[in-house]
Amino acid sequence: MKDERGNYYYPFPQNKKVRMYVQEKDGMVQFRLWNSDDSKLWEEHGWIPYDAILQAAEMYKNKSDKKSDFDPNRAYDLDAAQALLKE
Repeated sequence: MKDERGNYYYPFPQNKKVRMYVQEKDGMVQFRLWNSDDSKLWEEHGWIPYDAILQAAEMYKNKSDKKSDFDPNRAYDLDAAQALLKE
């Protein structure tokens, strides 16, 4: 899907208030989260390169005390991003 901010997908399909925007810069896929309930999120957090997401996912995987249900691998979907960028 696409709007004035760019290409996006729903990282949590049951929650249409959250969108994950994707772009390609310098050959690297980048992600940026938007939430209609948190207008500052877009302004305060910039584009995140996929390499940084892989590092976060590794830290999440190795974390023994997972207090959060947030899994970077689910939210930042490289396959979905690449498919959007090909359109």
